[in-house]
Amino acid sequence: MSSEGPPDGGLRAAASRKGSFLGTVRAVAWSFLGIRRGKGYEEDVSQLNPVHVVIAGIVGAILFVLTLVLLVKWMIGSGVAS
Repeated sequence: MSSEGPPDGGLRAAASRKGSFLGTVRAVAWSFLGIRRGKGYEEDVSQLNPVHVVIAGIVGAILFVLTLVLLVKWMIGSGVAS
């Protein structure tokens, strides 16, 4: 088994991609919904910076959880849930 990385430069080459952060946020939002065409996925893989993807994913997950918590607090506080 070889310890060499992929021939295309691996993680360093992927991290140096110049994809926009807004494009990354859009791709992560589509992935949260689970709706993505094969062509769009292939474009994302070739253009997006993986560091941006991780950051956008974490921020998206935090916003999703906060939204759910606020929604539940509002429902309980307003009496809609009772």
